Amino acid sequence: MKNITIAIDGFSSTGKSTIAKELATKLKYVYVDSGAMYRAVTLYAMQQNLISESAFLQEKLIDELKNINLEFKFNTSLGFAEIYLNGVNVETEIRNMKVSRLVSKVAEVPEVRRKMVAQQQQMGKDKGVVMDGRDIGTVVFPDAELKIFMTASAEKRAKRRFDEFVERGEPVTFDETLKNVEYRDHIDTSRKDSPLVKAKDAIEIDNSRLTRTEQFEKVYKLALKIIEQD
Repeated sequence: MKNITIAIDGFSSTGKSTIAKELATKLKYVYVDSGAMYRAVTLYAMQQNLISESAFLQEKLIDELKNINLEFKFNTSLGFAEIYLNGVNVETEIRNMKVSRLVSKVAEVPEVRRKMVAQQQQMGKDKGVVMDGRDIGTVVFPDAELKIFMTASAEKRAKRRFDEFVERGEPVTFDETLKNVEYRDHIDTSRKDSPLVKAKDAIEIDNSRLTRTEQFEKVYKLALKIIEQD
């Protein structure tokens, strides 16, 4: 079977990463979580006191980009790759609400996006890759053979994210989580550089009422149809 590039874009908390991981495992493809890369840069900015909810030293972060090294290392016990920031595993740390509140600000900086896109394109240059994010099918891999655009209601997505926070013991409320989801939607869709938009040739999947299994089967069948074409 031929190798293809699979781009999965969509709004925050639509389960993009979950489906992308499962699909990559099933197809024995490389999985790249582009959102984790922006979260890791955000975490670095927080560690260096370059960003907070009231201030953002954008130019200093741009100057610091040369000192940020990101890489994915496969965790055999988990079955997927985790992200490392300057040699340190930050997979868990980048998922907290503090990072979630600030990541959209960092992700809209053109210099940050250019650095991330270049790395993502390098990671997927040999195909056989499943990558999820906001601009994979429109900017990173506009020629991807399969493009999926995932969506769901803001309330449904907030509930999923809130449940994750509760499971990890984070002291957040549902209202706070919903406001964060709606805020990120606004930033993602209105930024000047690579806004979140559905690629013209992407297949939209609203998973508001789909189970995880139903969603996976739908995407897997779409992938197989293309892979098995002569």
